[in-house]
Amino acid sequence: QVQLVESGGGLVQAGGSLRLSCAASGRIFSINLMSWYRQAPGKQRELVAGISNRGRTNYANYADSVKGRFTISRDDANNTVYLQMNNLKPEDTAVYYCNFQVSGRTYWGQGTQVTVSS
Repeated sequence: QVQLVESGGGLVQAGGSLRLSCAASGRIFSINLMSWYRQAPGKQRELVAGISNRGRTNYANYADSVKGRFTISRDDANNTVYLQMNNLKPEDTAVYYCNFQVSGRTYWGQGTQVTVSS
């Protein structure tokens, strides 16, 4: 059974930074794709960033709204993905979820709240 545990959310002022972490427990040999999604009140869940590994190269993609401010990274030795969020804005306020694609299966974290005050 694979479980994802997130940490790092909280309350921050606009312009501040937070770093989210998501670690997978259970028997995992290879994680194809690690992603972060977010869902604000009254809105649909949206993709924030994703990172895939092909050989020794990582490929990352970002939503336009976070490009230049957020950085996704992964630590395959520890089955962990990170999201460094800088220059946070009030519109970044949401519950953030990590998502792992493993051998055709999808796993979600429980979500962590990020609140950015103006």
